[in-house]
Amino acid sequence: MLAAFDGDTSAYRALLAELARYLGPWFARRLGPAHASHAEDLVQETLLAVHTRRMTYDRSRPFTAWLHAIAHHKYVDHVRRTAIRPTVHLEDDAPVFAADDSANAADRRDVDAVLATVSDRTADLIRQTRIEGASVAEAAARHGISETAAKVSIHRGIKSLMGRFGGDK
Repeated sequence: MLAAFDGDTSAYRALLAELARYLGPWFARRLGPAHASHAEDLVQETLLAVHTRRMTYDRSRPFTAWLHAIAHHKYVDHVRRTAIRPTVHLEDDAPVFAADDSANAADRRDVDAVLATVSDRTADLIRQTRIEGASVAEAAARHGISETAAKVSIHRGIKSLMGRFGGDK
């Protein structure tokens, strides 16, 4: 490096070649086998930084300490750049943000109170097919009964509810 400062271009070329041979394994050890392919990119970034910042090197201090500081900063920058950061696309924000259901809370309580007057299985079948939008086949499969049995249970449950709460209408 000192010869390069004094204008020896062949010494500077030899220095950069030697640094490339040294830095490749240095980065590969730190990156590990899974990310060793990034070592060459980091070598090039470090050599570029050495070249562009060579005037900041203090001749009275060890060259390797200066080089390792640059290489270490390039490594840290790489780790920060490639770190896994959880992101949520705006269209997929449902699990992240709670929906404001406060306006429907009273309606849900009323439906729960009405469905509490029929058997648990019938109430669940009605809830699944009429409120949640499941098919009769899906609801029947969840309860381990036939579709016909599910249809009969739903029909009788709704008829019972209409008799209690719907009057003659």
